[in-house]
Amino acid sequence: MNETVRALRTIRRQWAALLLAIETPPADHWPPRQLAHTMREGDDEQLVEDRAPLVLREHPAPLNLAALDTGQAVERLIFDLADTLAAVVQRTEPGDPRAWVCAAPGAPDAHLAAGSRRHGLHWACVWVEGRVLDEDTAPERELDGAVSAPPFEVLPLHLLHEARRTARIAEARVLRALGLDRRETPLPEPCPWCGGELTLHSAPDGPPSITCSGGRTCTAPVPLDNRERARVWDWDDLPELIAALGLDVMAAV
Repeated sequence: MNETVRALRTIRRQWAALLLAIETPPADHWPPRQLAHTMREGDDEQLVEDRAPLVLREHPAPLNLAALDTGQAVERLIFDLADTLAAVVQRTEPGDPRAWVCAAPGAPDAHLAAGSRRHGLHWACVWVEGRVLDEDTAPERELDGAVSAPPFEVLPLHLLHEARRTARIAEARVLRALGLDRRETPLPEPCPWCGGELTLHSAPDGPPSITCSGGRTCTAPVPLDNRERARVWDWDDLPELIAALGLDVMAAV
């Protein structure tokens, strides 16, 4: 997959988690953030994924300033990128829903003032992805048979590079804020089965896992890794490990 497209889709996929993190007090690396969110309870707690559109809101007292700063910075990066691309390659007719509308701060109407930014980061990422993939860059046939110019031109090489650079920076910031960048973090608690060292493994391309250094001597009911040097709790096994450690996953939320 195109590297820029992959980064944009990662941002979209993790955006809801970042918005939820803004409303969640900062927590240590344990339990893994994804697991804490999965086990979040309470019918009165509406998950961010259920809100539309997924946009940053005014937070009079955000609980996680680092996550808020990341969200604002990523929005600026992607919105400004969309503005730049639109200024160069957009040739849409007035009223075309495919158009990116730049913000007009002095406009009397709030919608006009915000432009396409009011639709949130998801729409911005989808729009930028379309430009990177050269969507809608061929002449179009009208209902009367006439052929009209394409609504967008093909991105020049320097803007393809700029889109790639910006998307990768934004992706890295989101993943780092959520603790989903590639890292290995020793946990303070020992393995409940053998007393070995537990390590949290996270990566941007999959769920977290936990390993125990006890290897074959550990009696935990999970398989060994490929080298048979460590026991591995994959995503589905993590609740059992948390219970064995006597930890409360809800403390993280």
